[in-house]
Amino acid sequence: MSDIYKSPLSTRYASRKMQELFSEDTRYTTWRKLWVSLAKAEKEMGLPITDEQIGELTEHIYDIDYDVVRKREQEVRHDVMAHIYAYGKLAPKAAGILHLGATSCYVTDNADLIIYRDALNLVRTELISLCAAIADFADKYKSMPTLGYTHYQPAQLVTVGKRACLWLDNFVNDVAELDFVISQMKLRGARGTTGTEASFMELYDGDEAKIDQMNALIAKDFGFEKCFPVCGQTYPRKMDSLIVNVLSSIAQSAYKMAEDIRLLQHDRQVEEPFEEKQIGSSAMAYKRNPMRCERICSLSRYLISQPMNAAMTASTQWMERTLDDSAIRRISIPEAFMCCDGILRLAVNVTSGLHVNDKIVEKRVREYLPFIATENILMEAVKRGGDRQELHEIIRQCSMETTAKMKNGEEFDLISLLAARPELQLSESDLSALLEGSRYIGRSVQQVDNYLAGLKKLLEEAEGIDSEIKL
Repeated sequence: MSDIYKSPLSTRYASRKMQELFSEDTRYTTWRKLWVSLAKAEKEMGLPITDEQIGELTEHIYDIDYDVVRKREQEVRHDVMAHIYAYGKLAPKAAGILHLGATSCYVTDNADLIIYRDALNLVRTELISLCAAIADFADKYKSMPTLGYTHYQPAQLVTVGKRACLWLDNFVNDVAELDFVISQMKLRGARGTTGTEASFMELYDGDEAKIDQMNALIAKDFGFEKCFPVCGQTYPRKMDSLIVNVLSSIAQSAYKMAEDIRLLQHDRQVEEPFEEKQIGSSAMAYKRNPMRCERICSLSRYLISQPMNAAMTASTQWMERTLDDSAIRRISIPEAFMCCDGILRLAVNVTSGLHVNDKIVEKRVREYLPFIATENILMEAVKRGGDRQELHEIIRQCSMETTAKMKNGEEFDLISLLAARPELQLSESDLSALLEGSRYIGRSVQQVDNYLAGLKKLLEEAEGIDSEIKL
């Protein structure tokens, strides 16, 4: 047991992969890689930096002495300078050229962008896996009629698979938004203290082409095509808003799906996975609570609220920068990624093992089908010579009588009531023939087929994913 606080997002919900991306080792080794990249680019641009110095820096990327860093930061109250000091102790020949021309945001901001880019790609992998799991479920149950709901009241029939496509479409839209955000990711580059590149103008004797080339080399080292065209001391904090907004959007989609499943599980129509030895309640041994979906909703509620932090930071950055962005970003953005990661892993687990109680679904359909079929019954009776207005009133009266019994907990049988009315000219067998659920699902099956066919390219991506997303 630990005697200090640990975030539940790390200890209970987020994957090891996501935790590693936001670990101290990843962050600070990325800082060192950025310093190596800067030195290499500056050497190529003609500054007096040797291969031996670059080699020494490269050799010590991973052996960070955190005790040295911690002690130094206590003295100087500056995390970047503490790391420069510790790195220089390991690479004394390169200490003099380390961080040359750069400001702290060269390592802090660029490292954040690199980590966020990689984390967004991990989220995308998980999101594609989720889309594939829902698509499989939708295809499997595309023809199964189920009671539709509007206002959470019984409505016309849909199919189980058609409803799942509503969940899927939300996540597909999230993929499109995520792809846009990823496409907007750029590196800050080496831009100096206020983004003017003045320090590099001095280093390169006013040769602007060398500055552009230096930044292009650094960007290429980390897999970026471009740097932001303009920035202050930091990269534009609007980028953070884009990132957290798309994570929040994913949470909104997940909440919608998980809450639907919770409501359906209440009616015993579907059930999330339940392990053989899982305990639903410490007191009520019979319980099978939708705990995974409840957890998705709980985590999603947190993530849905997070864009406000990024929005406030982006809107309150004075001129070229102010440091009140620092503490909140250290907390809110990593936690948003951890939370999204946990949500998606849970969602994949639920949808991959979502169980449909088909007999319960069929029972609900049979219970409400006579009411749903009344329009077709009316049309059939009119075809047999009846008066449409007179027949409508008869069906309305019989329906009201039946629903009154239903609401009172009594036995009810709308079909028998209607069959007893000679005006309809329909026998009980005639009426029963109209009670086939597949007659009332519209184009649900075709809509599922057409929709999934349109996702062929997206779903093919999931085939190559080595899933480590299972709980």
